[in-house]
Amino acid sequence: MTYPAMASRFSQRLLGLRAKLLQRYEHGPFVRCLSGLYGCRWRRYERSRGQPEDCCCSKLEGASFALLVVAFCLTLLFLYFWGQAENDYNDFDWFNFGHLGFWFPWSVVLLVISAGFFTYVTVLMLLAVCLLSEGQKLHLHWSHKVGILISLIFSVAATAVLSDLWGEEWTTLLLSFQVTAPYLHLGGVLLMTSLGWPVALHVFRMNSSVRRGLIVGVYLSVLLTLYLVPLGLYSPCIKQKGTLGPAPALIGHRGAPMLAPENTLMSFEKAVEAGSDGLETDVAISYDGVPFLMHDHNLQRTTNVQEVFPNRTGAPAATFTWSELEGLNAGSWFLSQNPFGTAGSLRQEERQRAGNQSVCSLQDFLQLAGQAQKLVIFDLYRPPYGHPYSNSWIQRTLDVLYNVSSIQSSQVLWLPSDQRSWVHQSDPGLQQTSGTRLPLEELQRNNIVRLNLPYSSMSAELTREYSAVNISTNLYVISQPWLYSLAWCTGVHSVTTNAPQLLRTLDSPLLLMSPEEYNLMWILTDVLSFMLVVAIFYFHRWRERRLAFCSDREVKQDNDSCRQNKPGDLKVQLSYRRCVLLFTVYCAQIIGEYFDHIINSRLIF
Repeated sequence: MTYPAMASRFSQRLLGLRAKLLQRYEHGPFVRCLSGLYGCRWRRYERSRGQPEDCCCSKLEGASFALLVVAFCLTLLFLYFWGQAENDYNDFDWFNFGHLGFWFPWSVVLLVISAGFFTYVTVLMLLAVCLLSEGQKLHLHWSHKVGILISLIFSVAATAVLSDLWGEEWTTLLLSFQVTAPYLHLGGVLLMTSLGWPVALHVFRMNSSVRRGLIVGVYLSVLLTLYLVPLGLYSPCIKQKGTLGPAPALIGHRGAPMLAPENTLMSFEKAVEAGSDGLETDVAISYDGVPFLMHDHNLQRTTNVQEVFPNRTGAPAATFTWSELEGLNAGSWFLSQNPFGTAGSLRQEERQRAGNQSVCSLQDFLQLAGQAQKLVIFDLYRPPYGHPYSNSWIQRTLDVLYNVSSIQSSQVLWLPSDQRSWVHQSDPGLQQTSGTRLPLEELQRNNIVRLNLPYSSMSAELTREYSAVNISTNLYVISQPWLYSLAWCTGVHSVTTNAPQLLRTLDSPLLLMSPEEYNLMWILTDVLSFMLVVAIFYFHRWRERRLAFCSDREVKQDNDSCRQNKPGDLKVQLSYRRCVLLFTVYCAQIIGEYFDHIINSRLIF
């Protein structure tokens, strides 16, 4: 075949594809389904078809769509916030237990409700975008408007209540951005790029230049902001290879409370089996002077005190004698209430053993730690006024530490701040640990060698500052892999955790990457997004201008420009899927015309 024949044939095919691009297609069943789900207009969707120069909706429907966008943003924010707060679900549930008097997994219920509202609003958003992409006018049904309003009220109310009662969780949200921000940026750019198609479609159908400029300005402003976000982004997990320090040591928070009842001997044995480097607990003094392990100030939550001593349910734990405490069951609540949802994973013999656990003494705890060569750290509660040991509780604890246990002083991270100077003089081998962040001079004056801080205090700068003067940092309570990964990248020395069996399996931090890899990722994403947005806007500008010059007569006379499917009827529904495919072919057409021009030029010369 000669070059002129090949060029002519190729040009005819491209002109045919160009003609397809200049058609408006209609998918009645698809649009009817979208319109029915969004506005319950199953038989009236034809009346919703807008002319190319019309606005996409009335003022009322525009306000409803704006409310839908706001509801989408707020439900997404709350769902992300509550999803990242999973590390502290157990604290939230026990907080409610203390106020309501009964156990219930409120954290999971709140998560399910927020996920349901977000899913509902997201489906409505997708329906609206699809309708706009099909050239339809928006008519939101009144029931959906009520649903959007309810989801909006729920998100605002839940956020306000949690901010008031649990405001420190916003710190968790900010910390999560240090890990997820690179990927949130990627998702945001992809979302805004995909919205470019319906935006460009309606912008170039508008006659009002003011409205057109406003929409394009808002869209491009948001897109440009997303493009520039990485310039101000900081994440300790973006670092050069070889600069990552060792993994933080793991200290079992009240043992391994996901695998056994907290503060019981079984729980600490499970923590040792899971590979914990240390054990954390809480110590109280019984009425007859025996130090024992109990986190709460009463026995209601973790024992059967209500059955054995029904008249002393709310009494302070320190008012019970050791013989009374030994007679209580400290494990059956773990099986019945299942605080972490993990009790069902225990074998039958483990369940039986967990259900028979009793209150653990400090002596047994120290014996276990000494034999396993584990570090220990504990809060020491002062007995109430009038208690026989209210003035000698520290001495009583040291007596157990020195006289009836085999643990070494160097294994003990001494946390109580009362009488610290006297304790240090009595035993300089104890690792003095501060539970508050103090000036370096004061820490050194008090012989502090370790800080025990909440994970909300996490800071790479502060960790390096303390490390420079040989003060290590322990953060509590970290149980989620992403939070542990962040602590690892920050340079923290140890963490207190509810899940040593989970965190021990991590070989490296999650989402760790080098600066070069991250720069390549976000620059490539921004460039490809920009090119695609420009191409989409140029395509719709070209197409709408060409369609504006197409009349019924021109369609009949010039089949190379506009092909008429039915005489006298130009379909007004734009097929989203077909135009996306034909848009790619259109780009190929431009390239083909260029080569056609080169071939003809060669034949002439």
